[in-house]
Order: sequence, then structure tokens, then C-alpha cells
Amino acid sequence: MDNTLVVQSHRTPLPYHWIQTCLDSVRSWCELNEYEYRFVGDELFDCLPDRLLEKIQHKVVASDLARILLLQDALKSGYETVIWLDADFLIFNLSEFVIPDQSYAVGREVWVQQDEKGKLKVYKKVHNAFLMFRSGNSFLEFYIETAERLLSQNLGTMPPQFIGPKLLTALHNVSLLPVMNAAGMLSPIVIKAMLQGEGMAMDLFLEHSPQLITGANLCVSSCEKKQVSDKQMERLIDVLKKGVISVSK
Repeated sequence: MDNTLVVQSHRTPLPYHWIQTCLDSVRSWCELNEYEYRFVGDELFDCLPDRLLEKIQHKVVASDLARILLLQDALKSGYETVIWLDADFLIFNLSEFVIPDQSYAVGREVWVQQDEKGKLKVYKKVHNAFLMFRSGNSFLEFYIETAERLLSQNLGTMPPQFIGPKLLTALHNVSLLPVMNAAGMLSPIVIKAMLQGEGMAMDLFLEHSPQLITGANLCVSSCEKKQVSDKQMERLIDVLKKGVISVSK
């Protein structure tokens, strides 16, 4: 068993009770695999360079940079493998959520939403709600240098996903990053379809998902934007953990 650290972070107190359920699922997964677990609060941002703090306009962007700096520090301190999971990431099949035999990996995003005409569209990307890096990997240093350079040179506004999913997806489209396809992400319209047990949005999600997902980012922003209610998220977690819906291709 290698020396593995799993890190999560969120402001406290938690804004929704279901996030605690997600955190508990990751802790249980760590116990099952004998991984070290660490939860950090706003001290996550202590590692950010002062020269960039003034330019970063979104806390989401700050978190995207801080998480990779924290993981870099953990590798330098002696951990062989480091993993980041967002606080709203639920592992609903503990035994089948197995990290890939790669030197690094990012998560898989299959995002289903309606376009301006109401037609369902599928956007296949990668995300940073799951990140895994092993000692000696070739990507993390490059990712940090690229993210910091883009932030330093940016003269306009920054979209929240500027150095997170947007940058990672751009890099993936060019160089095919290793992806943990079991680490998914659920859009509001897919969540509602899963609660109903059927629907075209869920069918599209399953069709475009490369493999079985055993964990998923539930996107707390869906609650913040009132697209999905707190109660619906709690019901979704029950559905996923009970295996009522076969979330597979």
C-alpha cells in the first residue's frame, strides 16, 4: 500500500446538510483503502502567492489554484500519491471507486443541458473535482506553471472555471490527459431525470459516459442557483447509494 493522502476543503459551517454526507462517503472510502484523510477550511488559501491574490476575482479560481499547490506541497513532503475531491463529491460505490494505474488523472464530465431552443445538448469534458497525482508525475508542475502564467497575464475578467475545467479540457483536447471515468459529474437536468428514474437527459448521460461511474460531483452550485433543491439532493444521494439507478453506459 502506497502512502496516499486525500484532501477535501469547504468553508464551515456547511451550507447544506447533504454535503456532510458526501464528506462522510469520502472518509469511509479512505478508511476502506487505508488512505490518510485531511479536511481543510479557509487555510487552503494560505498557499496562494500575494502577487496573484490581487488578480483572482473568483473564490472558485482561487480554490482551483490552491488545491494544486497544496497537492504539490504534499508530494514534496513525502506522500507517494495525493488525491483531491471536492466537498460535494459523493462516492456511492466505495469498493468500485478505484484510482487508475496512472501517474496522474482528472475526472470525467458529461454535462447535459438545454440549449436556447430547449434542445438537449451534451458536452463531454474533464473536471478537477477529482484530481490524482503520484510522485514523479510529469503533469502537475506544468499545470501549476501554466495556471499561474495565465493568471498573471490575464487583463480582463476571469470565468470561474478559467484554470480549472476550462484549462484542463483544453489541454485534454490536445494531449488526451489520463481520465478517471468513474469520477463523474451530474448536471441539474440529469439529477432530476435520475430522481424520476428515466428521461432523455439520463439516457444521454449514460450513452456518452465511457464507463460505470461510482462517484460523482453533485455540483453544489445547482443548489445555490436554485436549479435543484436541498431535498432533491438528499433524495438523489439515497438513490445513488442504494443502487436504484444503474448509472452505466
